[in-house]
Amino acid sequence: MLRIFFSLVILFSNFNFASAEDFKLTKILEGLNSPWSLSFVSQNEVLITEKSGNIIYANIENKKQKKVKHNLQVLEHGQGGLLDVLYHNKKVFISYSEKRKDFESSTSIAQGNYSNIKINFKNIFRAEPQIESRYHFGSRLVIQDNYLFASVGERGQGMIAQDPTKHPGSIIRINIDGSIPKDNPKFKGKNNWLPEIFQIGVRNPQGLTLSSFDQKIYMSNHGAKGGDWFGEVKFGENYGWKLLGWGGKNYSGTVIGPKWKSGFTKAIHYWVPSIATSAIAIYKGKEFNDWNGHALITSLKDRSLRKLIFKDIKEVKEDIIFKNKIGRIRDIKIHKKTGKIFFLTDNGYLWKMEKK
Repeated sequence: MLRIFFSLVILFSNFNFASAEDFKLTKILEGLNSPWSLSFVSQNEVLITEKSGNIIYANIENKKQKKVKHNLQVLEHGQGGLLDVLYHNKKVFISYSEKRKDFESSTSIAQGNYSNIKINFKNIFRAEPQIESRYHFGSRLVIQDNYLFASVGERGQGMIAQDPTKHPGSIIRINIDGSIPKDNPKFKGKNNWLPEIFQIGVRNPQGLTLSSFDQKIYMSNHGAKGGDWFGEVKFGENYGWKLLGWGGKNYSGTVIGPKWKSGFTKAIHYWVPSIATSAIAIYKGKEFNDWNGHALITSLKDRSLRKLIFKDIKEVKEDIIFKNKIGRIRDIKIHKKTGKIFFLTDNGYLWKMEKK
């Protein structure tokens, strides 16, 4: 009995539950159809993607919302559909599962001039090859300076993530106009890599964010049966899927590979069993100012918001802020002016989190 007690102490020493709820959650919008991503256009205006293919313009002050017309060829199939949206300097960037041929599709990225009525998009990236699969599209977008980073899932194809001559299972970096940076890995010693690829060896990365504190890009990634992780995007490196299992197993129960081994990028934090990591953010704001620089991780499986203090990566501290309060959390955004936190949930709501 004593041994069991000490085992439980060790198990729970790596994270803490929030001891007191000093925040409140408020529904801002409802009636959304499987919303996937949110981007602020102004202080009160947002664009929201619905996986079925709709772009929604909404005012979070007066609660009015309407559909924005567009020309994207979206294939909603399994986990695919209209995915991330990012507003930047009067332009809108979208990642989506593009219908290519019959049920073959790719994780594609398009750009268009902003309008709340109609947006004509043009593709600036297509993941090749096109694949018939309903799984693991990724996909999040981040802009750093003149670069656009995007996460591309491996479409359930496993070892394709170790093939740098194919895009699935990688982090890509292109210029915001779609051209290829001349200092990407291909031009710096990775001769056999596709020119857009920045990093390989990921499975289904649905979180990507830029930290304004250290100017690094961080990501979250779904493992299989266990092995979700949070880590850093690194030039020309390899997270190891499917040579590594990150602590997880195949759904059949068979072993995939070691959690980590030398020569591969090591994640900052792992979850075994999986929590189904979704969108992430590095908090910056005044509403929860003691959280500045900490990572906020959202979960689909246990419907939680988790906070990671990872300044010392040898001793990462995890707090569970809440669980099972608002549903499966699909996206998280921090309001730049107020620091209040906004969530999209699969059940069709936009939520605001603020201090009581």
